[in-house]
Amino acid sequence: MSAPAEPASELRQRLASAWRAVRQRVGGSLLCAVVGLSALFIGEHHGGPALLYALLLGLSFHFLSQDARLRPGIDFCSRSVLRVGVALLGARIGFAQVQALGWPTALLVVAGVVLTIAAGLLLARGLSCRRDEGLVSGCAVGICGASAALAVASVLPPTRENERFTLLTVVGVTVLSTLAMLLYPLLVQAAGFSPQQAGVFFGATIHDVAQVVAAGMLLTQAGDTAAADSATIVKLMRVMLLLPVVLVVATWVRHGEAPDAIALDEDASPRADVPLVPTFLLGFVVLMLLNTAGLLKPPVVDTASTLSRALLVVAIAAAAVKTSLEDLRELGWRPVALLLGETVGLAVFAGLAIGIGIAR
Repeated sequence: MSAPAEPASELRQRLASAWRAVRQRVGGSLLCAVVGLSALFIGEHHGGPALLYALLLGLSFHFLSQDARLRPGIDFCSRSVLRVGVALLGARIGFAQVQALGWPTALLVVAGVVLTIAAGLLLARGLSCRRDEGLVSGCAVGICGASAALAVASVLPPTRENERFTLLTVVGVTVLSTLAMLLYPLLVQAAGFSPQQAGVFFGATIHDVAQVVAAGMLLTQAGDTAAADSATIVKLMRVMLLLPVVLVVATWVRHGEAPDAIALDEDASPRADVPLVPTFLLGFVVLMLLNTAGLLKPPVVDTASTLSRALLVVAIAAAAVKTSLEDLRELGWRPVALLLGETVGLAVFAGLAIGIGIAR
């Protein structure tokens, strides 16, 4: 009669262990949530990118990152919450969006992403930066800004260098995306692009989704939403490429071919526990397929999109809390030159492709 007692005792132990883990993460998670929600509030009521506000507010709370009671929750938000946010991006994607603009535009998007990542790796070598810095920055500029930087960094070895550079990349692409939102509408008008061409250019070059939509809306006149619509669709085509790129990087890391770096835990291998297919990518695929099949209703898609944005803001706030301004200063000017070179290169490539009629 005593046999059932052991499973029951084991279950209680597991529940107690899970409860302790939850309690350890509550404090830090609440801190990051408050910082993230504050950034969203400021962005919605006073304008400007919520991601940048989350970064600035998070950096101001760096002194709390050394508190042992808060650190587990901060780490949880910077990695697990981030991955859920990236997975939810899949709810916005559908294959019908690719078909809407035709294969020449799809080819332009794919070529732009591949060339930008390749340029990032080459520039990193030329600037004496680490290869994973070129990889993270190239993916951020080429795909979808801060979301791509965080997603790619989450499958790289968890090193101090990676954490610092990823945060700097998030800062850089957010600032550059905001500048592009203001400058690119002037450039496309000077180049004589049609609203459709302008939208394709915005979607293929601007880093973050919000700034892509805003740039398209700046050219919206008399109810003609061609620029905004095409910009959004092209941008979502770029976001769709996040899945294969992160999968390739995860496979690269799993086989021990990732760039050398110093692990946070020097006694452990930073690549040993990397799964073949990260769970959050499976979630991304499932949601993308459900949306493609028409099984996700517009309210569900809107809710998933809103939740994804909120979780990514919380994750960025957590990454900022973990990073000091001194750490960022030590990175020097080379990462800035890396991001700027990738951004200019992508804009020149897309502009020339559209100008000669490859994509319309």
